[in-house]
Amino acid sequence: MISEQGEQLGIIPTEQALDRARQVGLDLVEVASAEKPPVCRIMDYGKFKYQQKKRQHKGHTHQSKNKEIRLRPKIGEADFMTKVNRAKKFLAQKDKVVFSVIFRGRENAHVDEGFKLIEKLTAELEPVSKPEQRPTMHGRRIVAIFAPK
Repeated sequence: MISEQGEQLGIIPTEQALDRARQVGLDLVEVASAEKPPVCRIMDYGKFKYQQKKRQHKGHTHQSKNKEIRLRPKIGEADFMTKVNRAKKFLAQKDKVVFSVIFRGRENAHVDEGFKLIEKLTAELEPVSKPEQRPTMHGRRIVAIFAPK
């Protein structure tokens, strides 16, 4: 058993532990039921549940998400820079960025253009990111993943 101040009181019968918790005006909470004997603590159970819920929400404040940016092999320079700047914003927010170079029709014959585009992209994003997954071909698209530094 653990007291309300956090000091260990040793092994105490259940009735005695309940009496002590009632004297202090708190609850007797079983903390570790798998242990032999089970560990109990004197605490305010409502406050404990509130703290637990608060801690759970705190962990969900920012989960790293994957943002996808799609490119075509014949993208113009200005459009390319717009996509790069968008990716830099996502990386600044600690999100991963998935780049997809999509090929249609006869563009499939020039897959090397897509890999050149990804190389150019890697050079542009090198100061703010690190490649998490090297460019790989998935069907009719090249996929590369970048993570923030």
